Amino acid sequence: MWWTRLKALIIKELLAILRDPRGRLILIGPPILQLVIFSYAATLEVKNIDVLVLNQDSGAWSQELVNRIAGAPTFRSIERVGSPDALRARIDAQQAIAAIHIGPTFSRDIAAGRPADLQIILDGRRSNAAQIVAGYLNQIVNQLSAEIGAGARGAGQAVTVVPRNWFNQNLIFQWFMVPNLVAAIALLIGLVVTALSIARERELGTFDQLMVSPLRTHEILIGKVIPPMIIGTFHMTIYILAAVFIFGVPLRGSLLMLYGSSIFYLLSVVGVGLFISALSMTQQQAILGAFLFMVPAMLLSGFATPIENMPDWLQPITYASPLRYFLVIVRGVFLKDLPFNEAMNNTIPLAIIAFLTLAAAAWLFRRRME
Repeated sequence: MWWTRLKALIIKELLAILRDPRGRLILIGPPILQLVIFSYAATLEVKNIDVLVLNQDSGAWSQELVNRIAGAPTFRSIERVGSPDALRARIDAQQAIAAIHIGPTFSRDIAAGRPADLQIILDGRRSNAAQIVAGYLNQIVNQLSAEIGAGARGAGQAVTVVPRNWFNQNLIFQWFMVPNLVAAIALLIGLVVTALSIARERELGTFDQLMVSPLRTHEILIGKVIPPMIIGTFHMTIYILAAVFIFGVPLRGSLLMLYGSSIFYLLSVVGVGLFISALSMTQQQAILGAFLFMVPAMLLSGFATPIENMPDWLQPITYASPLRYFLVIVRGVFLKDLPFNEAMNNTIPLAIIAFLTLAAAAWLFRRRME
């Protein structure tokens, strides 16, 4: 008997979400936009770089350096300028992110075995990109210096550095971003759909009808939890298929382990959503509350920037974000065949967060019913 009542509530919740134009828009629009924007546009790679060159040296070594920079695949164009003032004006106008100033004695100093100075000017207004470009240029300069004079005869041959990237050999950005989206989309959909559930009942005037129905309190809560988990699992599956078959991301780990951990992840997300929904009187308040939680949760999860780079006082707060733990699981399953014990170490905190958030939501829900 209880299963019949619960089944009816679950079907009602799914129909309420799918029949509402705003609900369908939330379920379809943001996931597609995030897949396109984050996978293609929101990249931390720096490519197609325009570089200015002020070459006051007519020797062979300065020309060799310019040719090597022009031949690098990350640089789009090399534009020569005739004076420091012209170089300054172009950087000020943000027409180039980097400039190279080669002094008049550059080749002469190299031929004489003296240190040759080279100035690299970067646009500090784009600090992250400027640091990456500086790394590119320094690598080219270091390779050239290792082939010159004593560098080629001595240290250049004594030590050879061969970088090797594990798990993502070619540093393909989609291999990093698309697995992240599997977790981020589940957070977005699960949080928003759940936050709207009780608020929608209040706004439409059906909340009182729900209270006088034969459903018990725990049955109402279970009926509110299961539909968002079904929808979240559906979106995760779509993104997993897109990651493997569209973006070519390798799936090296266990899908069973990924979906098993996702149950606790979705439960923790739904718990937060139910808590927000129980606090909200309107759907607008629920949406605002969901985004108020989601934005800090994304920023504090290590989605785009390492948690280790955050201030010491801020890092403990990241333990409250369920996305932090599930990102480790989903990246590991895709790229490195995550060991079972490591998956458990990140699933247990998700289970704790799910228990606490669902308990808090149930308590607040009962308070609102009294």
